[in-house]
Amino acid sequence: MSEQEKPRAPLPPFDAATAPQKVRLAEDAWNTRSPERVSLAYTRDSVWRNRSEFLSGREAIVQFLTRKWNKELDYRLIKELWAFHDDRIAVRFAYEWHDDSGNWFRSYGNENWEFDEYGFMRLRLASINDQRIQESERKYRWALGPRPADHAALSALGL
Repeated sequence: MSEQEKPRAPLPPFDAATAPQKVRLAEDAWNTRSPERVSLAYTRDSVWRNRSEFLSGREAIVQFLTRKWNKELDYRLIKELWAFHDDRIAVRFAYEWHDDSGNWFRSYGNENWEFDEYGFMRLRLASINDQRIQESERKYRWALGPRPADHAALSALGL
């Protein structure tokens, strides 16, 4: 097993301590906006539905995320655990970004995740809606990168 294939703790079955930990690790990785790094959390043949796009495999994930973060500038994300059972986790999330014309958006969604026994996500189903916001309505103003530990979560922000 290569370094990239070592188990990714926490491993299923998830519990009340490990499920939110897995969610925060995913949030932190996505906030790096590094397609290659993010792709390593998924199985080599991971299947995704993201909005109306369907893709499979790490190379497709890297290509997708590269396109995404070239369009969604200054991306900042918060994920929140919704439910978990055995090898599955459901999250809700919201992220803020702007396009190359300076128009700001908040994108809201839900994801259903399924993991293999080594902690890699093998299935990701995402439903997402975008809402245009004014720059003054932004709630995520931390420096680019992971959300600071003391920054409010979705529920505390009223999202």
